[in-house]
Amino acid sequence: MNLEAARKSSIIYWSSGIVSICGIIFEVLFGALGSYILGDGVKQYTLTISLFLTGMGIGASLSEKVMKNLILSFIWVEFGVGLIGGFSSFTMFGITAFAPAGTDAFYLYFITILVGALTGFELPILIRKANEVGVKLNKSTARVLFSDYAGGLIGGLLFVFLLRPQFGMVKSAFLVGCINVLVALVVLWLFRNEICNFWVHAVCGMLILIALLVGLLFGEAAAFNFEQKLYQDPILHMEETNYQKIILTQGADDDLRLYLNGSLQFSSQDEYRYHEVLVHPTIAYAENPENVLILGGGDGIAAKEVLKYEEVQKITLVDLDPAMTELANTNERLLKLNEGSLSNDKVIIHNLDAFQFLEENEEWYDVILIDLPDPNDESLNKLYTKEFYSLVRNHLVPGGAAMIQATSPLFATEVYWTISESVASTGLYTENLHVDVPSFGNWGFVMASREKIDLQTVDITVPSRFLTTEMLPSLATFGRDEDARIVDDKGNAVTLKPNTLIDPHLIQLYENAWKNY
Repeated sequence: MNLEAARKSSIIYWSSGIVSICGIIFEVLFGALGSYILGDGVKQYTLTISLFLTGMGIGASLSEKVMKNLILSFIWVEFGVGLIGGFSSFTMFGITAFAPAGTDAFYLYFITILVGALTGFELPILIRKANEVGVKLNKSTARVLFSDYAGGLIGGLLFVFLLRPQFGMVKSAFLVGCINVLVALVVLWLFRNEICNFWVHAVCGMLILIALLVGLLFGEAAAFNFEQKLYQDPILHMEETNYQKIILTQGADDDLRLYLNGSLQFSSQDEYRYHEVLVHPTIAYAENPENVLILGGGDGIAAKEVLKYEEVQKITLVDLDPAMTELANTNERLLKLNEGSLSNDKVIIHNLDAFQFLEENEEWYDVILIDLPDPNDESLNKLYTKEFYSLVRNHLVPGGAAMIQATSPLFATEVYWTISESVASTGLYTENLHVDVPSFGNWGFVMASREKIDLQTVDITVPSRFLTTEMLPSLATFGRDEDARIVDDKGNAVTLKPNTLIDPHLIQLYENAWKNY
């Protein structure tokens, strides 16, 4: 192989590695978009990976029809990947904001299979071109495949540790699209002697690159305006962390709202109803509520309610995302709402997974408050399993009590009672409560203890805006349309089974219950 052939084959190998990095980034980016906008992360990642690989198979098959102009074909495929992939996140947010319901899912799956097909189209062409320039077929195939697979690993690492946390989904897509086009332009220049009408292709590539650079500089601001359409109030703070997307909005009457991955966590207009029921029955019931554990509650509001009790000596708050607890400690509006609770000397913060914390921690607690997001994906589902509640039981002292937020018994009836059944399956005694929270609707809680619970003995002695001792027992009364322990809408007895790590059926129940809300 002469020097010129070696140079060209080297270009092909490097191009293969770089476009593979870009391809895997787009693949996981589409999964992340689906997880954030459509929910159920495991489902969306499974679908996008499957569709992307199917697209690659289709593209590889279609590449057989390209018999000449291999490099030019590769260049235009790269232009296509750069343009379509680069604008993918930007257009996804626009479609979600303005198009009819369901369009966003169709668009995401369509663009996933399209970019997958273009990516799959490239590799056979590069292998054939490497063989054409004088490399033996077995060597060219092995080397191009090595570059492709190694590039896949690098792409995945770059997305997880650099692009998503530092650039977000919109800028990441534009940036990777620019890299695709730059690779195409470099290959176009190096193989210019083989290409007719070189300047026509070069100008087209430069125009696409300029469009992507404009998107890189200004696309996130436009996408922010699209995303604003998804919320009824102006966005005050938007942050994409390693774990979630945090959004604070400010509405009429100074209504501060927190959204995590698009799901409402509280409204300052009525959060007290939720948090008073979460905190006060539990602490009032516990025999000696000195040591309190809060799982979740990174906004600091539950901790504020706990601090009303002078007998509480220590509050351990476990929230996975350090960005959430940092925001609660620094944002002026959140500080006003939580009264600076997370800076109190009694509060100790651990930014850890709640499951991991309970597995590794040996401390016992008088009160355990579980204020976690709803179980809408696999990572959250494990925090609503029999195994997790067994850990809760093992950390709860005799005479202590736990309270678990458990979604809506009205809108997600089977979900609520499945959570209750999962808690009861650990041997804990349970009491079921629900309260009307206007921003949420009818919301449910599961109270648990090692001993039978008698709400008639609970006395609320601290200041409250909603909850009283006299009304507490009434919260344990459920209507027929809220109680899956009786019958379903066809009059059949409902059999519920605990949610477990091995059988995580709660996710599907949750998705079915909330798909129309």
